[in-house]
Amino acid sequence: MSKVKYYYDSENLAYTKIKTRKRKKIGFFMLFALASALFGLLSFVVLLNTPYFETPKDKLQAREIENLKLNYSLLDKKMEQVNGVMEAIAERDNNLYRVYFNKAVIPDSVRRAGLPGVDRYKLLEGYDNSQLVANTTKRMDVLTKELVVQSKSLDEILKLAEAKSDFLAAIPAIQPVRNENLKRMASGFGYRTDPFTKVKKMHKGMDFTAQTGTPIYATGDGVVTRADNSASGYGNHIVIRHGFGYETLYAHLSKYKSRAGQRVKRGDVIGYVGSTGRSEAPHLHYEVHKDSKVVNPLNFYYGNISAAEYVAIAHLANQENQSLD
Repeated sequence: MSKVKYYYDSENLAYTKIKTRKRKKIGFFMLFALASALFGLLSFVVLLNTPYFETPKDKLQAREIENLKLNYSLLDKKMEQVNGVMEAIAERDNNLYRVYFNKAVIPDSVRRAGLPGVDRYKLLEGYDNSQLVANTTKRMDVLTKELVVQSKSLDEILKLAEAKSDFLAAIPAIQPVRNENLKRMASGFGYRTDPFTKVKKMHKGMDFTAQTGTPIYATGDGVVTRADNSASGYGNHIVIRHGFGYETLYAHLSKYKSRAGQRVKRGDVIGYVGSTGRSEAPHLHYEVHKDSKVVNPLNFYYGNISAAEYVAIAHLANQENQSLD
């Protein structure tokens, strides 16, 4: 039952009952209903924009975003692998191919410059995962630029190579001992501990340990200029003059399969591993000379090993261990 309301009539000095018109009651009811509806709608909109309430559409979008992040993460790992391969190719290009043809190296600032355009990634801004998408896009652009630069460089090298087939055949471009015959790469180029004096001195080549009698291969076309043991410390050794300023030396052989004055091709067997001369164990000591100066043989193994094998040999060669001669 609704409450009865009165008001005090000062003229009649009495309380008079307040009569509410039916139309006014309906108006109050409609106003209340409208206010309630507006409040409910406002509350629903606020609730939809809070993290505590998710619609099926929101859940679907959330799953799509997580899948997107996962795909970008996988793409990032793949680009990391591709980047490693590109770095190995670039190193060979600068330190091997371009050196051979007396061409200036391509600096990293040029290789990894990315693509031009100040506002190139502006369209990717303003989203929840803009940083992730932009970083991945930038890395892809850098890799794209590296591929373009490397492709142009190899095209240039190819043109030079077509005109210098004799030069390429003469370059000492393979390992003198095959990987399957190696026990290990014992010592690299640089300062190493002498096995007899235990003092560090310049080791002018690379030592490959292998069983006595293991075949030794000519690393490039050329003419055998020496096959004797008259040089101190080298024992039985062979020297091949390849031309174009290149010579290679193979030391501590057990026996020869070539003689002075003989012309050999890359891959020909010229002798066998031994331990003659100043040697601590059976191995091949191998040197590369360019214009009468000794150089690191590691830069010349591009003809018969993969990129992964090259990285492994480079790691072993750079260790400061003890040489075998």
